[in-house]
Amino acid sequence: MRVNRILLLLVGLTAASTFAASGAARAEEAPRLSTLSLSAEGVVSAPPDTAVVTTGVVTEGETAEAALAGNNKSMAALMAALKDAGLPERDIQTSNFSLQPVYAPYDKPSDAPSQGPRITGYQVMNRVTVTISNLETAGPLLDKVVKVGANNIEGISFEVADDSALMDEARQKALKEAKRRADLYAEAGGFSVGRILDMSENMVSPPRPYAMKTMAMRAEMDSVPLAAGETDLRVDVQVTYEILPK
Repeated sequence: MRVNRILLLLVGLTAASTFAASGAARAEEAPRLSTLSLSAEGVVSAPPDTAVVTTGVVTEGETAEAALAGNNKSMAALMAALKDAGLPERDIQTSNFSLQPVYAPYDKPSDAPSQGPRITGYQVMNRVTVTISNLETAGPLLDKVVKVGANNIEGISFEVADDSALMDEARQKALKEAKRRADLYAEAGGFSVGRILDMSENMVSPPRPYAMKTMAMRAEMDSVPLAAGETDLRVDVQVTYEILPK
């Protein structure tokens, strides 16, 4: 009986080894997929409905306390002007605050090692980022904040507040462009385009002003003139198609 069990075990091991070997051979014989990988971009342009501005106050004083006191006074007037313009608190956010010494320049570059740094005062910078949902008020608002003490405007950008539908449209355009180019290669190369094997969204760029078309904003004579233009929303996709014989 023991001999029979050993023989049965040997037969089972031999059969399993033969099955595994035949499976490996079939796997090696399986043809490799031919693929075509390419990238495409989808772009949708739309007039913006929101402006984002970074503005603030830079002050200097002989002491850190004096510089900070002057900055606090001007920033209080700036914040009051923003709230008086009807901006909700959620649309006003401190984006930068710094206090640093101001150093005197050296009389000669060669004097630097011997003289060492000499502090002549202090500088305080306080900035807020403001979201303006009514573009017609952006120009007059900038003029107003400068009048109350703002002496630093970092920049202005125009955006679409709710861009989800536009981004979906850009995604559809990107995929259609990828398929169009794949069909073009297929026609030139004498093959057919099969199913999508892999796809990824590589980058969604932030909205950018579109310089070729401008939509002038109405502004009073004493306010800052602005042009909102159009905003481009972009989506890049990477697509891999299966290549089939024609």
